[in-house]
This record gives sequence, C-alpha cells and structure tokens, in this order.
Amino acid sequence: MRVLIVTDAWRPQVNGVVRSLEYMAEQAPSFGAEVSFLTPERFRSFPMPTYPEIRLSLTRPEIVGRMIAEAKPDHVHIATEGPLGLSARLACQRQTRGFTTSYHTRFPEYLSARLPVPEAWSYKALRWFHREAKAMMVSTHSLERELSARGFRNIVRWTRGVDTTLFRPRHERVLDCPGPVFLYVGRVAVEKNLTAFLSLDLPGTKVVVGDGPARRDLERHYGEVRFLGSLAGEDLARVYASADVFIFPSLTDTFGIVLLEALASGLPIAAFPVTGPADIIGSSGCGVVDEDLRKAALEALDIPKDRCRAYGETFTWRESARQFFTNIHVAHAGG
Repeated sequence: MRVLIVTDAWRPQVNGVVRSLEYMAEQAPSFGAEVSFLTPERFRSFPMPTYPEIRLSLTRPEIVGRMIAEAKPDHVHIATEGPLGLSARLACQRQTRGFTTSYHTRFPEYLSARLPVPEAWSYKALRWFHREAKAMMVSTHSLERELSARGFRNIVRWTRGVDTTLFRPRHERVLDCPGPVFLYVGRVAVEKNLTAFLSLDLPGTKVVVGDGPARRDLERHYGEVRFLGSLAGEDLARVYASADVFIFPSLTDTFGIVLLEALASGLPIAAFPVTGPADIIGSSGCGVVDEDLRKAALEALDIPKDRCRAYGETFTWRESARQFFTNIHVAHAGG
C-alpha cells in the first residue's frame, strides 16, 4: 500500500510530530507499506507568527490536488491542520478520495494563550476539519474521551514510541552541577507552562533543554537555572541520563514523547494530572502526578531508576507503527 502523508510540521522543526512521522516511515516496509511525504519543503512559505520554527506554506487546494494525483497513493493521511493539511483535505474531497487525520496539538489552548480567541471557536473549526476523515488518530485514552465529549467522531488510537538504544541509563554524568538535577526538555514557550517548574523551591539544580520565544525572558528572570539550548542525539541522551527527575509542567500537550525518552533513560516523572502524563504514567509507579508540582518532584526522587527504564522499554516504535498502519488499512478497507 502506498501511503502519502501530508504534514505542515517538518524539518528543520524538532518535535514529536516530526519524529513520529519519520519513525513511521522507517517502519513502513515491515507492514507492507511505502510512505512518501508532502511537506512545506515543496512550497514557498513564511514563518508562523510567534512560532517561527513552523513554516506556513503558500499553496491552493488545486495545486496540492495535482501533487496528490501525481503521487498515486492508495491512501492519504493528513497529519496537521495547517495550510497544507487544509488544502489536502479539500483536494481529497474534490477527488472523492478517502483520508485519515491525526490530532497532535491542542491548537485551541495554544491560540488562546497568545490571542483573545475563545477556545470554543477553535474547537468548532477543528471538528469541521476532522469531520470527513475515515478515522482521526489520537495518542491516549484520555484525549479520546475528551475529544468525544467535544463532539469529535471516528476516533482511533495511535500511541508513540521511543528509541531505547539511544535513550538509556548511563554511568557518565555530563552535567557538572549540584544535585539532585530536575530536568525539562521541550519548547521554551508560554504554552509549556515553564514558570510552574522554574518558580519551584527545589534543592539542587533546574536544567532546561530546548529553545523558543520565551527563553530570553526566562533566562533573565531565573538566573539560577541552567539553559542548555536545543540538543539532539547523543548530546540530548547524555543529559537525560545525567538528571534525577524529569519535570513536565505542560497542561496542554496531547502526549509528550519526551516523557518516553525520560523513562527510557531511567528518569522518574513529575507532572500535573492532565492528558499525556496521567495516561503514560498510569499505575506504573514511574512518576508522580499531582496538582502540587513541587510535591510531585520531591516524591519522584524516591522512585527507582531501573523501574522507569523497564517501563520505558515497553513503548516501541514498532508497536506505534503497527497501530498506525492498522488504522490506515481498516480505514482504506472501509472505502
């Protein structure tokens, strides 16, 4: 089966959406699939206001429709709700071509954090976007339940995985700072609720890996925090393995692949009891979810690292790919 994935999120962005799609493509041959991508690389684009890492493509449905036809896919999966995703949706409808979608990002909450746009308006637009999809893939049971209550339909599950060879416990500690080390990895932006972590009274050292529009202000305000900027590959994996607790202050993420990277590295998690961390941690005993993030962080220090590693090893990209391609085969078989 030839699968064309249309996505507004693509390199040089480094985020969960891009990584998930890349891993799906790597695993595709094992599931009898051949994956190609339609991304902003093929169009003129401009940076998204307040989020310049995202490039918004300048295109029209008829142009995207021609590209889809030229690719001759058996199935189209629309990964994002941006300009490319919207054009692909309209093009598929005009060609009476079935498609699936996925829900990665809480755009209503992100948008309302920056602009006076009611969340209800954004959710109405998203319901319209996903309404005609043969299936809408979501990452967790909590998100499925929440979106069902908001009127979304045809929801199926697509979990995520982690590279347990790269992200693993290590004897070396590359962070030369007083312990315990409380680590955050991710975008440094208002929607990530970082001040809830940085303002905590905790022993040891707080470390932030990542970049974004809020970094300069946060560095100025929290001088005691170590900001390491963006890291990837071995450099990132070594930092994970040098920390003691992973802090996930976000209230809006739908999953959080960084949580799996932390667990695979042997790190217990401290987070708020929201979609994503609550689903991933569950009853595993590998983290603490609490409305009091300081309490969660301190209690997480007592969680054995080997327990976290063992649990992290249960999240594989192969299982993630199996779910993804099973969803597509079922949707495609349904006509």
